Amino acid sequence: MLFDLRGRGRRRTVKVIYLSLAILMGGGLVLFGVGGNTNGGLLDAFKGGSQSTSSVLTKRLSSAEAAARAQPTNPQVLADLTRARYQAADFDQTTGAFTADGRKQLRSAAAAWQRYLAAAGSKPDDNLAGLMVQAFSPQGINQPVNAVKAMEIVVDARPPTANLYVQLAFYAFNAGQIRKGQLASDKAIQLAPKDDKEQVKSQLETIRTQAAAARQSATTTTPSS
Repeated sequence: MLFDLRGRGRRRTVKVIYLSLAILMGGGLVLFGVGGNTNGGLLDAFKGGSQSTSSVLTKRLSSAEAAARAQPTNPQVLADLTRARYQAADFDQTTGAFTADGRKQLRSAAAAWQRYLAAAGSKPDDNLAGLMVQAFSPQGINQPVNAVKAMEIVVDARPPTANLYVQLAFYAFNAGQIRKGQLASDKAIQLAPKDDKEQVKSQLETIRTQAAAARQSATTTTPSS
């Protein structure tokens, strides 16, 4: 066992952190909302489970795109468009990742998201940001810098928890934003229960080490121009 789970409050907190780490490390983040309290859980990830569901999503997307053409700077309309494009993206439950066609839809969602951010001002929707963290994740279109930005919106809008800061650290380290990742790690350790701080610290160090190895591998395998 990685954690001593005695104590009800401690057990609940540690299980949340451990599950978050397992999801992040194992590639299942897209199955769950970021940090909870989002619209981006299993129902948003498992799209197209039936012909009727697919039809509803297609109609919703068509309606959202028509509304966006009519009101191209309306933040709520652009939020609806972003969400509709995300929900229309095919997700492969076997591989735990979005399909090639799904990633194309996620890139369209990302474009709508940028338009939404420009229109939304200083208080973007953190639930929508949670969906975009999933879209920008390695199981989506793998844009860690944009994942960090979306994750920061989530973190800023919600009560601070170790779980949220662990996730922010994960994306920051994978984006090569070492200082931001370290600050997020420090905050996660600070928020963790006293008896669990060393375990959380160890898991965060694993995230940092694996992210560094992945960046190094990407650098060494990139063909020279």
